[in-house]
Amino acid sequence: MQPIPKKSLGQHWLHDKPTLEAICDAASAQAGDTVLEVGPGLGTLTRRLLARNTHVTAVEYDETLAVNLSSTLGNDVDVVHEDILRFDLTTMPPGYKVVANIPYYLTSNLIRVLCESTNPFSVAAILIQKEVAERAAAQPGQMSLLSVSAQFYCDVSLGITVPAELFTPPPKVDSQVLVLTYRQKPLYEHVDTKQFFRVVKAGFSQKRKTLLNSLSGGLAISKDQARVLLTTAHIPENTRAQTLSLDDWHALYTASQQ
Repeated sequence: MQPIPKKSLGQHWLHDKPTLEAICDAASAQAGDTVLEVGPGLGTLTRRLLARNTHVTAVEYDETLAVNLSSTLGNDVDVVHEDILRFDLTTMPPGYKVVANIPYYLTSNLIRVLCESTNPFSVAAILIQKEVAERAAAQPGQMSLLSVSAQFYCDVSLGITVPAELFTPPPKVDSQVLVLTYRQKPLYEHVDTKQFFRVVKAGFSQKRKTLLNSLSGGLAISKDQARVLLTTAHIPENTRAQTLSLDDWHALYTASQQ
């Protein structure tokens, strides 16, 4: 008997083979690759990956699904019953790939954990809420903390859109594949990432206010000090965070370190 999707865990099964193949294609999954699959569920995507002769480590939070997957796929896949946010990514071999059809609520945290790992992936193809995928790939004018974070570590692109009706049960919105290719060379040299994102988070801390106010409040500095940062970075003080490019954020970070 097939398990019933748990609403509390945001489970939506995907059986459409062309879509499953497209997700594998987005990660360039091929023979010999080691793939970390997040939330394998019923194993429909897992089976497509195994058909390509990849080595799959499947991390499943739902104990019932993890047990079922172990019993049905046996030694072909390494099933781990664990929260992916607690999974030790350093146990994966260098250059591993990530493939996932994940619950929407997990997206931002998962991207952060994957990107900030000391053992980063090479390519990730994750099926997420279409609106969130578009936010991660956004350009200056519509940037967010998510897009700055994803694009700081990765080249970001969008894959296929997957209509809600292809899932069981159908979610309320369409999904889209987000493709993250980890930068082999850092975008900027000699950056203290903790301090960089401290500045970025401060900038986005009050979305409806100008950067002058957001930086002042977020960094706990005076408006005069915030004005000096912006002037040094050649950014007008009435600018809003979503309009900045990664180069602008780097300039602000650099100014904050002086």
